[in-house]
Amino acid sequence: MPLLHLLILAIIQGITEFLPVSSSGHLILLPSLTGMEDQGQLIDVSVHIGTLGAVILYFWTDSKLAFAGLAHLVTGRFKTPAARLATLLILATIPAVIFGLILKITGLSDQLRSITVIGWTMLIFGIVLYIADQKGAATKTQSDWNTADAIKLGLWQAISLIPGTSRSGISITGARAMGYTRADGTKIAMLMSIPVIISSGAFLGIEAIATADAAGIRDGAIAAVFAFLTALLALSLMMRLLRSVSFTPYVIYRVVLGIILLGIAYS
Repeated sequence: MPLLHLLILAIIQGITEFLPVSSSGHLILLPSLTGMEDQGQLIDVSVHIGTLGAVILYFWTDSKLAFAGLAHLVTGRFKTPAARLATLLILATIPAVIFGLILKITGLSDQLRSITVIGWTMLIFGIVLYIADQKGAATKTQSDWNTADAIKLGLWQAISLIPGTSRSGISITGARAMGYTRADGTKIAMLMSIPVIISSGAFLGIEAIATADAAGIRDGAIAAVFAFLTALLALSLMMRLLRSVSFTPYVIYRVVLGIILLGIAYS
């Protein structure tokens, strides 16, 4: 695959994975709107691995605590802070895994990859994010995250498997609707991405790697590195901007793009 194509894919994934604008939607739109070759499953997995590295590094303290929590759960230490965080992340991941399997088994995952679907989800969930952000209270922090909220956020996150919804966007929407502050709700949403990306990467990566050749693995490595660097920059900028800016700029982008896509789809 040409280097420029890899760079474009990596930059799109890196920027959009953690912003509430849907990375999968943009990756689907790229070949549909530009005529570029579809990047294939291996590159999709690679850029997701790159963004996974970025979120783990940026939230290293919490990430390290969550991974330690897995060891605590295995060894029967269920009441430690690490075990608690790991448990909440697992609970928040289960709905997405179940919904993802349903979409895969029924074939709906392929049928939903259309400009029409992405246009509607961009528009509708952009408006939902705006309402939740503007009307939601800001009384809860990460320390208030509990079992019930983890399950609820997991259900919100499962909706993101519909292309164009945005995993980070819908998780942030759910967090704001439940009263979490912008910064803490976003942080929880970012941490929730770790097990989801690992799960989807493992599920799709086995097949992709098994059928890859040396050139494909090289392209995947290049894409992963650039996605990592771009995602780290985008994540850092967004977390800083949240101190003074709401999610309205992202909402405007989603609504405008959604209207344009629907115009294309129905023309």
